[in-house]
Formats: sequence, C-alpha cells, structure tokens
Amino acid sequence: MNKAGLIEAVRKETGLSRTKAKDVVELFLDEMSKALASSDRIEIRGFCSIYVKKYKGYMGRNPKTGEPTAVPEKKLPFFKCGKQLKEMVDIG
Repeated sequence: MNKAGLIEAVRKETGLSRTKAKDVVELFLDEMSKALASSDRIEIRGFCSIYVKKYKGYMGRNPKTGEPTAVPEKKLPFFKCGKQLKEMVDIG
C-alpha cells in the first residue's frame, strides 16, 4: 500500500471526501515526522513503535580508493513491529 491507497482506504471507511481524507492522512504523517525530528518516540500499541536511534561516528574507508575516511555520527528512525502485527502477518 502506498499513500494514495491509504487515502482511498480512509475515504471509503469514513465517508469523507477525497480532499478531507488526504488532509487526515497528511496530518497523521506530518505529526509523526515532527515527533521523530524532535527525537520523540511513536508508539501505536499492537502495531509498532518508531524511535530515533543514534549511531556514533567511526572511521570507515572509501570502497573505491581504500583510503580511510571519517563517517560522522547520525540519527535514523528505527521501526519495531508490535506483537499483534507480527502474529497477523505470520498467520496470513
């Protein structure tokens, strides 16, 4: 499913217009993005939790030249599947 499919599902389930359904989905995604950008944790019980994981910088190497290069620290979103979702996927 992609964003357009999610908008269509919200529209069908709620009876909202396509524009309103799009606004709801975009609001949901924007709020999740803002929460992650400020390093907040998102938890939707039974579905998933998403949080920002911090990785330390390290010395790597350029694969083409083999020269050592510094890789800076970074933050990435990390998705952890909920128990109910795991069970649903495993059954299906």
